[in-house]
Amino acid sequence: MNRRELTVLFASVFACGCGGGGSSAPAPAPAPSPTPAPAPASPQLTTLNSSLQSPWGLAFLPNGEMLVTQKAGSILRLAADGRSTVATLTGVPAVASSGQGGLLDIALDPDFASSPYVYFCYAEPGTGSEAGKSGTAVARGQLVGNALQGGTVIFRQAPKVSGNLQYGCRLVFAHDKNLFVALGERALGSPAQDLAQTLGKVVRIARDGSIPAGNPSLGAGALPGIWSLGHRNPEGAALHPQTGELWISEHGPQGGDEINISRSGGNYGWPIKSYGCNYGDPVGDACRIGGGTHAPIYVEPLTYWVPTSIAPSGLAFYTGSMFPEWQGQLFSGSLAGQALWRLQLDGNTVVAREAMYGNLGERFRDVRQAPDGALLLLTDSGKLMRLAR
Repeated sequence: MNRRELTVLFASVFACGCGGGGSSAPAPAPAPSPTPAPAPASPQLTTLNSSLQSPWGLAFLPNGEMLVTQKAGSILRLAADGRSTVATLTGVPAVASSGQGGLLDIALDPDFASSPYVYFCYAEPGTGSEAGKSGTAVARGQLVGNALQGGTVIFRQAPKVSGNLQYGCRLVFAHDKNLFVALGERALGSPAQDLAQTLGKVVRIARDGSIPAGNPSLGAGALPGIWSLGHRNPEGAALHPQTGELWISEHGPQGGDEINISRSGGNYGWPIKSYGCNYGDPVGDACRIGGGTHAPIYVEPLTYWVPTSIAPSGLAFYTGSMFPEWQGQLFSGSLAGQALWRLQLDGNTVVAREAMYGNLGERFRDVRQAPDGALLLLTDSGKLMRLAR
């Protein structure tokens, strides 16, 4: 083979090796796109139990069972699935079950495993010179089997008064294991500003009812234990999971329901200031009590409802994993508003509100986060409901 033939042969082989000509291998197919993650299931609200009688408060036992107060004066022990009653507890004192009074909130001792106290608040009937009157009281007893033993009243609202409205009451243990008690002003208005009374106050007491260190100094004549004042009728309370501060919801008059952070020595303005109006006034801005604006003398609410009331009741911060999109949000039941409210927060600022399940016609009395991250709701119609996915 001569030099010319070798050159032609080499050029032909080189061209084939570089992909020239029709004999080259096809380009690989592109990799398939990853399968998108399925969208999370929508929240589903189901009824676990519809046989309760005016349930008011709920607490979870370590084994997953629940204690539920019923306004007429009983505490039920429900199975962990909520569908059946295990027992009715004994050892509950007599309550003044009339109007808005009765057996109200319930909470477990922070050290329940070693100190199995159950705390509950209720409308206590007066005796002797206070016969015919009533006042919010807090008692505790040790849960032994299905009995509350050694029951003791650790706090009594002072004074007892006539009527059957606006007792509060919610119980929340702080991180330091002292107890916050949110108290209504019994529809009397001015006692909320009177430091010689505990109507319309949040009080902070130790687990045995004594007064712990760290309460504000409010001057001569102030009753011990008062933490904050100027409240109308708080029926929701929850501890912020990060800051440890007490958040409360309270009923306004005609409009003016509020969410507040109850801080040491804070005065929240009732009955001097409210964004609501007196009953019977034409609805609108002009009738706002004291002009509405609380600052600078009184504490402004974080959010409020106008022109009509939703009557908030029950309060819970969401910290579970079942609804990651709701982490850190605040949930409130409502009575007149007949909805579950979801409040989105940016720090301590309420940036959005949504009324959920308003089509059911239910008065949502309490909302609690279950151990599995579901939300459990109590309704005045006697239902225990579960919001889950």
